[in-house]
Amino acid sequence: MSQAEPETPHMDVAVTGTSGMIGTALVAELRADGHRVRRLVRREPTAADEVEWDPAAGTIDRDGLAGIDAAVHLAGEGIGEKRWTPEQKRRILESRTTGTTLLAATMAGLDPNPSVLLSGSAIGVYADGGDAQLDEESPLGHDFAAEVVRAWEGATREAVDAGIRTTYLRTGIVQSPTGGALRKVLPLFKLGLGGRVGTGRQWWPWVSIDDEVGAIVHLLTAEVAGPVNLVSPNPVTNAAYTKTLAHVLHRPAVIPVPMLGPSLLLGRELAESLLGTSLRLHPTRLLASGYAFRRPDLEDALGALLT
Repeated sequence: MSQAEPETPHMDVAVTGTSGMIGTALVAELRADGHRVRRLVRREPTAADEVEWDPAAGTIDRDGLAGIDAAVHLAGEGIGEKRWTPEQKRRILESRTTGTTLLAATMAGLDPNPSVLLSGSAIGVYADGGDAQLDEESPLGHDFAAEVVRAWEGATREAVDAGIRTTYLRTGIVQSPTGGALRKVLPLFKLGLGGRVGTGRQWWPWVSIDDEVGAIVHLLTAEVAGPVNLVSPNPVTNAAYTKTLAHVLHRPAVIPVPMLGPSLLLGRELAESLLGTSLRLHPTRLLASGYAFRRPDLEDALGALLT
Protein backbone atom coordinates (compact mmCIF):
# COMPACT_ATOMS: atom_id res chain seq x y z
CA MET A 1 0.00 0.00 0.00
CA SER A 2 1.08 3.61 -0.55
CA GLN A 3 2.49 5.29 2.56
CA ALA A 4 -0.13 8.03 2.14
CA GLU A 5 -2.98 5.53 2.32
CA PRO A 6 -4.46 4.80 5.76
CA GLU A 7 -4.73 1.15 6.70
CA THR A 8 -8.18 -0.14 5.80
CA PRO A 9 -10.16 -2.79 7.70
CA HIS A 10 -10.04 -6.26 6.23
CA MET A 11 -13.01 -6.93 3.99
CA ASP A 12 -14.61 -9.87 2.21
CA VAL A 13 -14.63 -8.82 -1.46
CA ALA A 14 -16.18 -10.55 -4.47
CA VAL A 15 -14.40 -9.81 -7.76
CA THR A 16 -15.44 -10.53 -11.35
CA GLY A 17 -13.05 -10.48 -14.30
CA THR A 18 -10.23 -11.89 -12.19
CA SER A 19 -8.42 -13.43 -15.16
CA GLY A 20 -8.02 -10.06 -16.87
CA MET A 21 -5.15 -7.60 -16.62
CA ILE A 22 -6.74 -5.40 -13.95
CA GLY A 23 -8.48 -8.24 -12.11
CA THR A 24 -5.29 -10.27 -11.74
CA ALA A 25 -3.40 -7.33 -10.27
CA LEU A 26 -6.33 -6.35 -8.05
CA VAL A 27 -6.74 -9.80 -6.49
CA ALA A 28 -3.02 -9.89 -5.70
CA GLU A 29 -3.15 -6.47 -4.00
CA LEU A 30 -6.32 -7.21 -2.06
CA ARG A 31 -4.80 -10.38 -0.68
CA ALA A 32 -1.51 -8.65 0.10
CA ASP A 33 -3.50 -6.10 2.11
CA GLY A 34 -5.19 -8.87 4.09
CA HIS A 35 -8.60 -8.79 2.41
CA ARG A 36 -10.47 -12.01 1.63
CA VAL A 37 -11.31 -12.48 -2.06
CA ARG A 38 -14.07 -14.51 -3.71
CA ARG A 39 -13.45 -14.85 -7.43
CA LEU A 40 -16.53 -15.20 -9.65
CA VAL A 41 -15.83 -17.71 -12.44
CA ARG A 42 -17.90 -18.92 -15.41
CA ARG A 43 -17.21 -22.62 -14.85
CA GLU A 44 -17.44 -25.16 -12.09
CA PRO A 45 -15.29 -23.93 -9.18
CA THR A 46 -12.01 -25.75 -8.62
CA ALA A 47 -10.80 -23.73 -5.63
CA ALA A 48 -12.31 -22.73 -2.30
CA ASP A 49 -12.29 -19.02 -3.18
CA GLU A 50 -14.24 -19.45 -6.44
CA VAL A 51 -17.95 -18.75 -6.90
CA GLU A 52 -19.74 -19.88 -10.06
CA TRP A 53 -21.88 -17.53 -12.12
CA ASP A 54 -23.19 -17.45 -15.68
CA PRO A 55 -24.41 -14.00 -16.71
CA ALA A 56 -25.72 -15.24 -20.06
CA ALA A 57 -27.94 -17.78 -18.29
CA GLY A 58 -28.77 -15.38 -15.46
CA THR A 59 -27.48 -17.74 -12.77
CA ILE A 60 -25.21 -17.11 -9.82
CA ASP A 61 -24.33 -19.01 -6.64
CA ARG A 62 -25.98 -16.73 -4.09
CA ASP A 63 -24.75 -18.84 -1.19
CA GLY A 64 -21.20 -18.30 -2.42
CA LEU A 65 -21.65 -14.56 -1.98
CA ALA A 66 -23.24 -14.68 1.47
CA GLY A 67 -21.48 -12.38 3.91
CA ILE A 68 -19.48 -10.33 1.41
CA ASP A 69 -18.77 -6.71 2.32
CA ALA A 70 -18.21 -5.47 -1.22
CA ALA A 71 -17.93 -6.42 -4.88
CA VAL A 72 -15.67 -5.17 -7.65
CA HIS A 73 -17.18 -5.87 -11.06
CA LEU A 74 -14.62 -5.88 -13.89
CA ALA A 75 -15.95 -8.52 -16.33
CA GLY A 76 -16.87 -7.63 -19.90
CA GLU A 77 -16.00 -8.19 -23.57
CA GLY A 78 -12.92 -6.22 -24.62
CA ILE A 79 -14.17 -3.13 -26.43
CA GLY A 80 -11.18 -2.84 -28.74
CA GLU A 81 -10.43 -6.49 -29.45
CA LYS A 82 -12.40 -6.82 -32.71
CA ARG A 83 -13.96 -4.65 -35.40
CA TRP A 84 -17.31 -3.17 -34.38
CA THR A 85 -19.61 -5.28 -36.51
CA PRO A 86 -23.28 -5.28 -35.46
CA GLU A 87 -22.76 -8.69 -33.83
CA GLN A 88 -19.64 -7.53 -31.94
CA LYS A 89 -21.45 -4.41 -30.74
CA ARG A 90 -24.23 -6.63 -29.39
CA ARG A 91 -21.69 -8.81 -27.56
CA ILE A 92 -19.96 -5.79 -26.06
CA LEU A 93 -23.21 -4.28 -24.81
CA GLU A 94 -24.69 -7.50 -23.47
CA SER A 95 -21.45 -8.61 -21.80
CA ARG A 96 -21.59 -5.46 -19.71
CA THR A 97 -25.28 -5.07 -19.00
CA THR A 98 -26.29 -8.69 -18.32
CA GLY A 99 -23.49 -9.39 -15.87
CA THR A 100 -23.91 -6.04 -14.12
CA THR A 101 -27.67 -6.47 -13.81
CA LEU A 102 -27.27 -9.99 -12.39
CA LEU A 103 -24.63 -8.98 -9.86
CA ALA A 104 -26.49 -5.83 -8.75
CA ALA A 105 -29.77 -7.72 -8.30
CA THR A 106 -28.05 -10.50 -6.38
CA MET A 107 -26.33 -8.04 -4.05
CA ALA A 108 -29.62 -6.23 -3.48
CA GLY A 109 -31.20 -9.53 -2.45
CA LEU A 110 -28.53 -10.59 0.04
CA ASP A 111 -29.26 -10.26 3.75
CA PRO A 112 -27.45 -8.29 4.96
CA ASN A 113 -26.71 -6.19 1.87
CA PRO A 114 -23.06 -5.70 1.01
CA SER A 115 -22.08 -2.08 1.57
CA VAL A 116 -20.21 -1.34 -1.68
CA LEU A 117 -20.35 -2.09 -5.41
CA LEU A 118 -17.45 -0.80 -7.50
CA SER A 119 -18.61 -1.32 -11.06
CA GLY A 120 -16.37 -1.15 -14.09
CA SER A 121 -16.92 1.72 -16.50
CA ALA A 122 -14.93 3.67 -19.09
CA ILE A 123 -13.84 7.13 -20.17
CA GLY A 124 -15.49 6.47 -23.52
CA VAL A 125 -18.66 7.98 -22.04
CA TYR A 126 -17.32 11.53 -22.50
CA ALA A 127 -17.67 13.69 -25.58
CA ASP A 128 -14.47 14.78 -27.37
CA GLY A 129 -13.24 17.81 -25.45
CA GLY A 130 -10.37 18.99 -27.60
CA ASP A 131 -7.90 20.82 -25.34
CA ALA A 132 -10.41 21.62 -22.58
CA GLN A 133 -9.90 19.99 -19.19
CA LEU A 134 -12.71 17.57 -18.39
CA ASP A 135 -13.97 16.03 -15.16
CA GLU A 136 -16.88 13.88 -13.99
CA GLU A 137 -19.33 16.73 -14.66
CA SER A 138 -18.28 17.21 -18.29
CA PRO A 139 -20.64 16.54 -21.24
CA LEU A 140 -21.20 12.95 -22.26
CA GLY A 141 -20.93 11.69 -25.80
CA HIS A 142 -23.55 10.08 -28.03
CA ASP A 143 -21.50 7.53 -29.97
CA PHE A 144 -21.55 3.77 -29.45
CA ALA A 145 -18.94 3.79 -26.68
CA ALA A 146 -20.87 6.42 -24.72
CA GLU A 147 -24.15 4.57 -25.11
CA VAL A 148 -22.53 1.37 -23.85
CA VAL A 149 -21.24 3.13 -20.74
CA ARG A 150 -24.64 4.72 -20.06
CA ALA A 151 -26.32 1.31 -20.22
CA TRP A 152 -23.49 -0.34 -18.25
CA GLU A 153 -23.74 2.12 -15.38
CA GLY A 154 -27.54 2.06 -15.52
CA ALA A 155 -27.52 -1.71 -15.05
CA THR A 156 -26.52 -1.22 -11.39
CA ARG A 157 -29.95 0.26 -10.60
CA GLU A 158 -31.09 -2.50 -8.23
CA ALA A 159 -27.97 -2.12 -6.11
CA VAL A 160 -28.40 1.66 -5.98
CA ASP A 161 -32.07 1.31 -5.04
CA ALA A 162 -31.10 -1.11 -2.24
CA GLY A 163 -28.89 1.56 -0.69
CA ILE A 164 -25.59 -0.05 -1.70
CA ARG A 165 -22.93 2.60 -2.31
CA THR A 166 -22.27 2.22 -6.02
CA THR A 167 -19.22 3.73 -7.70
CA TYR A 168 -18.47 3.72 -11.43
CA LEU A 169 -14.81 3.14 -12.26
CA ARG A 170 -14.39 5.27 -15.40
CA THR A 171 -11.02 3.84 -16.31
CA GLY A 172 -8.54 5.47 -18.67
CA ILE A 173 -5.83 3.89 -20.82
CA VAL A 174 -4.23 1.48 -18.34
CA GLN A 175 -0.48 1.16 -18.64
CA SER A 176 0.75 -2.39 -18.12
CA PRO A 177 3.08 -4.57 -20.18
CA THR A 178 0.80 -7.55 -19.50
CA GLY A 179 -2.21 -6.26 -21.43
CA GLY A 180 -4.15 -3.37 -22.91
CA ALA A 181 -2.80 -0.74 -25.28
CA LEU A 182 0.79 -0.77 -24.01
CA ARG A 183 1.23 -4.47 -24.64
CA LYS A 184 -0.01 -4.03 -28.21
CA VAL A 185 2.34 -1.20 -29.15
CA LEU A 186 5.46 -2.37 -27.30
CA PRO A 187 6.78 -4.62 -30.10
CA LEU A 188 6.69 -1.75 -32.62
CA PHE A 189 8.31 0.73 -30.26
CA LYS A 190 11.02 -1.74 -29.29
CA LEU A 191 11.87 -1.99 -32.98
CA GLY A 192 12.01 1.78 -33.29
CA LEU A 193 8.89 1.83 -35.45
CA GLY A 194 6.60 3.74 -33.09
CA GLY A 195 5.18 7.19 -33.62
CA ARG A 196 2.25 9.51 -33.05
CA VAL A 197 -1.20 8.60 -34.37
CA GLY A 198 -2.76 11.15 -36.69
CA THR A 199 -1.91 14.70 -35.63
CA GLY A 200 -0.81 13.52 -32.17
CA ARG A 201 -2.61 16.51 -30.62
CA GLN A 202 -5.40 14.38 -29.10
CA TRP A 203 -5.18 14.04 -25.32
CA TRP A 204 -4.79 10.55 -23.88
CA PRO A 205 -5.97 10.01 -20.27
CA TRP A 206 -3.65 7.28 -19.06
CA VAL A 207 -3.24 5.54 -15.69
CA SER A 208 -0.59 3.18 -14.36
CA ILE A 209 -1.77 -0.30 -13.41
CA ASP A 210 -0.39 0.50 -9.94
CA ASP A 211 -2.77 3.43 -9.58
CA GLU A 212 -5.69 1.67 -11.25
CA VAL A 213 -5.49 -1.03 -8.60
CA GLY A 214 -4.56 1.36 -5.81
CA ALA A 215 -7.54 3.57 -6.57
CA ILE A 216 -9.94 0.62 -6.60
CA VAL A 217 -8.73 -0.54 -3.20
CA HIS A 218 -9.00 3.03 -1.91
CA LEU A 219 -12.58 3.35 -3.18
CA LEU A 220 -13.66 0.29 -1.23
CA THR A 221 -13.69 2.47 1.88
CA ALA A 222 -13.71 6.06 0.56
CA GLU A 223 -17.26 7.38 0.80
CA VAL A 224 -17.64 8.14 -2.89
CA ALA A 225 -20.61 7.15 -5.05
CA GLY A 226 -21.29 7.75 -8.73
CA PRO A 227 -18.69 8.24 -11.47
CA VAL A 228 -15.00 8.49 -10.64
CA ASN A 229 -12.31 9.06 -13.30
CA LEU A 230 -9.49 6.57 -12.83
CA VAL A 231 -6.86 8.53 -14.74
CA SER A 232 -3.56 10.19 -13.89
CA PRO A 233 -3.77 13.87 -12.90
CA ASN A 234 -1.22 14.46 -15.67
CA PRO A 235 -2.77 13.49 -19.04
CA VAL A 236 -0.57 13.80 -22.12
CA THR A 237 -1.13 14.25 -25.82
CA ASN A 238 -0.66 11.25 -28.07
CA ALA A 239 2.53 12.84 -29.44
CA ALA A 240 3.91 13.31 -25.92
CA TYR A 241 2.94 9.75 -24.99
CA THR A 242 4.77 8.22 -27.95
CA LYS A 243 7.83 10.41 -27.37
CA THR A 244 7.97 9.40 -23.70
CA LEU A 245 7.52 5.70 -24.39
CA ALA A 246 10.28 5.78 -27.00
CA HIS A 247 12.57 7.65 -24.60
CA VAL A 248 12.03 5.07 -21.85
CA LEU A 249 12.84 2.29 -24.34
CA HIS A 250 15.83 4.22 -25.77
CA ARG A 251 14.35 4.06 -29.24
CA PRO A 252 13.35 6.69 -31.81
CA ALA A 253 9.69 7.55 -32.41
CA VAL A 254 9.74 9.28 -35.77
CA ILE A 255 7.31 7.27 -37.89
CA PRO A 256 3.84 8.85 -37.69
CA VAL A 257 0.83 6.61 -38.15
CA PRO A 258 -1.89 8.20 -40.32
CA MET A 259 -5.41 7.51 -39.03
CA LEU A 260 -6.07 5.71 -42.30
CA GLY A 261 -4.01 2.73 -41.12
CA PRO A 262 -5.91 2.04 -37.87
CA SER A 263 -9.17 2.79 -39.66
CA LEU A 264 -8.49 0.09 -42.23
CA LEU A 265 -7.43 -2.38 -39.54
CA LEU A 266 -10.08 -1.69 -36.92
CA GLY A 267 -12.80 0.08 -38.84
CA ARG A 268 -13.22 3.88 -38.78
CA GLU A 269 -15.68 3.99 -35.87
CA LEU A 270 -13.53 1.93 -33.51
CA ALA A 271 -10.27 3.62 -34.58
CA GLU A 272 -11.65 7.10 -33.96
CA SER A 273 -13.08 6.06 -30.58
CA LEU A 274 -9.87 4.42 -29.35
CA LEU A 275 -7.20 6.57 -30.95
CA GLY A 276 -8.66 9.81 -32.26
CA THR A 277 -10.82 11.14 -29.43
CA SER A 278 -9.27 13.91 -27.32
CA LEU A 279 -10.05 13.59 -23.60
CA ARG A 280 -8.03 15.80 -21.28
CA LEU A 281 -9.55 14.17 -18.22
CA HIS A 282 -8.84 15.03 -14.59
CA PRO A 283 -9.45 12.66 -11.62
CA THR A 284 -11.28 15.37 -9.68
CA ARG A 285 -13.43 13.14 -7.46
CA LEU A 286 -10.64 10.63 -6.81
CA LEU A 287 -8.26 13.35 -5.61
CA ALA A 288 -11.01 14.96 -3.51
CA SER A 289 -11.55 11.59 -1.78
CA GLY A 290 -7.96 11.66 -0.55
CA TYR A 291 -6.27 9.26 -2.96
CA ALA A 292 -2.51 9.83 -3.33
CA PHE A 293 -1.21 8.74 -6.73
CA ARG A 294 1.74 6.36 -6.74
CA ARG A 295 2.82 7.04 -10.34
CA PRO A 296 1.34 10.36 -11.51
CA ASP A 297 4.15 11.03 -14.02
CA LEU A 298 4.14 9.10 -17.31
CA GLU A 299 7.89 8.71 -17.66
CA ASP A 300 8.20 7.47 -14.10
CA ALA A 301 5.27 5.07 -14.55
CA LEU A 302 6.60 3.61 -17.80
CA GLY A 303 10.11 3.39 -16.39
CA ALA A 304 8.86 1.41 -13.41
CA LEU A 305 6.90 -0.93 -15.65
CA LEU A 306 9.44 -1.46 -18.43
CA THR A 307 12.91 -1.19 -16.91
